[in-house]
Amino acid sequence: MQTVELIAKKRDGGTFSSEEITWLIEHYTQGSIPDYQMAALLMAIYLRGMDARETSDLTLAMANSGAQLRVNTQVSPVIDKHSTGGVGDKVTLAVAPLVAACGVAVGKMTGRGLGHTGGTADKLESVDGFHVELSRDDFMRILHEHQIVLAGQSNDLAPADGKLYALRDVTGIIESIPLIASSIMSKKLAIGASHLLLDVKFGSGAFMKTVEQARQLAQAMVEIGREAGLHTVAAITSMEQPLGRAIGNAIELAEAIDILHGKGPADVSELCYHEAAELLVMTGKATNEAEADQLVTQAIQSGAAVKKLAEVIAAQGGNLQQIEHPELLPAAPIRVMLAAPRTGYIAAINAEGIGLASMSLGAGRFKKGDPIDHRTGLILQAKVGDYLTAGEPLIEIHARNEQEAQDIQASLLACYQWSENPVQAQPLICDIIRP
Repeated sequence: MQTVELIAKKRDGGTFSSEEITWLIEHYTQGSIPDYQMAALLMAIYLRGMDARETSDLTLAMANSGAQLRVNTQVSPVIDKHSTGGVGDKVTLAVAPLVAACGVAVGKMTGRGLGHTGGTADKLESVDGFHVELSRDDFMRILHEHQIVLAGQSNDLAPADGKLYALRDVTGIIESIPLIASSIMSKKLAIGASHLLLDVKFGSGAFMKTVEQARQLAQAMVEIGREAGLHTVAAITSMEQPLGRAIGNAIELAEAIDILHGKGPADVSELCYHEAAELLVMTGKATNEAEADQLVTQAIQSGAAVKKLAEVIAAQGGNLQQIEHPELLPAAPIRVMLAAPRTGYIAAINAEGIGLASMSLGAGRFKKGDPIDHRTGLILQAKVGDYLTAGEPLIEIHARNEQEAQDIQASLLACYQWSENPVQAQPLICDIIRP
């Protein structure tokens, strides 16, 4: 085969065979196809698209490009959960220990934040001593012993994806449904869980800006899972405003602990409990949603859920005292309360703008490799639909110094839209896509 001929084929709207896709991924991973040719090919895919069979073949080729854990051959059922990213998204921190506390194993490899979306790995590293980087042996040992492991993504899993993503990031072709779907699902197939729940977000704080884009991506990934024999369900959820109230690292972990105690904000708590229940039904641990809801409630009320989080934190070298006493988590030296500039109902909160403001405090990365300050962030005092009078608390800024807290206030206020009339917040869960 000739790479240039395959580029021209897709440029002209052709369809790749399974053999052509396998050849491309193998040779690119081995280094025999240069970046400039693969970049041209990816642009052709971005412009011309891929059908369901091509997307599935691309995913499998990427999954087969490196090591595979095959965790479901050693522990079954074992679930994985993935979010496409958002602002204030600490759902995995609560759902994973909650499901494990209900008796279903969780083998999770989680990523770091990039851009305005936070990363679960960064939030976990708010805990003193916590090791997110694990060897394959340690990953499996902790999963066997504790029925839950929360590890960073391994570079030897789906290495083709790492190379392709780097090219997509610098060539303006991130927003391609087939390429996004294959990127996410190749890593999931390489891990080898038996069940996967996807949280596909849309809105101002998500990469998918419309519900139609999110549904298209969700359907593509559920189809890939079906073709590969991985039981996959996708929830389409709103990221039009930040999720919960905390945006940061340590403060989001503290909010997740509140959720596991049954004391978290209503919106994010409802989403966490729903996704945990969905996983219990998917795996057969519960026969229906009502039974699953009862198991989730029992795990929270008994304390088993938060104990499971403390257990996995300790197993991976972290200070469990910071889970039992969240006030011991890292705290910013400066806290400034920003007041509501006017009286009225909050009509909208620009989640992306809030995320970017949090980044400027040090809670996120403007480029890969930037250091994270786990102490900083924002805590919303009111959400969409709430009524405030001028001067009431709007958002609490957790900063490294007074100047940084001052510098972001104007941009924060610009994230809010106000109404004189009552406003109803949209439901978080828009749809569920099942195989």
